[in-house]
Amino acid sequence: MSRLWLILTSAYLLGSIPFGYLLVLIFRGEDVRRSGSGNIGATNVSRKSPMLGVLTLLLDAAKGYFAVQLATHSGLPPGDVRAERIMAAAALLGIIGHMFPVWLKFRGGKGVATALGAFLRLGPTAVGVAVVIFIVVVLIFRRISLGSIVTAALFPATVWTLNLSHDPVVLALIGVASLLIIGRHYKNILRLLSGEEPRFSLQRKGEAQ
Repeated sequence: MSRLWLILTSAYLLGSIPFGYLLVLIFRGEDVRRSGSGNIGATNVSRKSPMLGVLTLLLDAAKGYFAVQLATHSGLPPGDVRAERIMAAAALLGIIGHMFPVWLKFRGGKGVATALGAFLRLGPTAVGVAVVIFIVVVLIFRRISLGSIVTAALFPATVWTLNLSHDPVVLALIGVASLLIIGRHYKNILRLLSGEEPRFSLQRKGEAQ
């Protein structure tokens, strides 16, 4: 039991490392929370520096991946459903850590990149399908937030459909993570409903017609 609590606590603390905040503070001497959307995630960081945005994306995904990797040291055999549940719980705790980091008074990001890394370790096939869904939605509707919301909403069903897990506890933990991600997009949802959410474009503002 002590090992389980150590794994889950470590997953949360790993997920709570605010890489976006730290990178902007170190390389730009600024607080990324005071500009743009106020978010510490890759999208807002990229407004300061595209390179730092990419690095934030990779590091946030990596911490999600390794949060789940910690759960492989539970001492249970890989085929044991309890091991799968601990991995799913570690994924959820890593995502929660990013959203509510203890270091930033529990004010963090939306958890998309961290979830990407966590679920890549948990179910890479489902993540591949999720990435395709995200790209299709963004290309059709040209709104990144909508792509994230739709992908998160469909992810538990994707895991179940691909027969990656039918365990109700695992699916419930994944479902909670998806709901949290959707919930963190509540401002985007309000803007989508009012038609005020900005569209994604590969063109620069000066090139747009």
